[in-house]
Amino acid sequence: MRQRFEQQMNLRTVAISDVKFPLKSRDELPPVLKALQYIFITPELNEKVFQLLEEKICSGKKKTGRKGMDLWHILVLAVVRHACSTNWDTLETWANHHELVRRVMGVHATAFIEDEKIEFNYQSILDNVSLLDEALLLDIDKLVVDAGHKLV
Repeated sequence: MRQRFEQQMNLRTVAISDVKFPLKSRDELPPVLKALQYIFITPELNEKVFQLLEEKICSGKKKTGRKGMDLWHILVLAVVRHACSTNWDTLETWANHHELVRRVMGVHATAFIEDEKIEFNYQSILDNVSLLDEALLLDIDKLVVDAGHKLV
């Protein structure tokens, strides 16, 4: 049973729409995460992307059972992995310890108590992120490029 993503806002969490990025960084990760943030905060693009994800991942699956990784978490990790050409071990480290990645995933806790920190284990990341193939990521890329053309 998967869900798209529902961020439970409280004093400890940072809203995905409020995530700030380093503007002078030459690293490839901040622009990728900024694009993911744009997907999340743009309703029509968000809907189209989640429809593609649901068709690929959730079709033919029962709506009962143990809660799986959110579709948003899978998308963020898949895009980060492909954009940065990283391996699964690095992706696990980023998913659990990289502040910007965790903020865009919607699971980063602020300086308050971190007793309920969401952790992603290696096997869960591998099993879930590998569900997204290159064709699906290219379809999502086309949606994002079309949205970018509408901005210009």
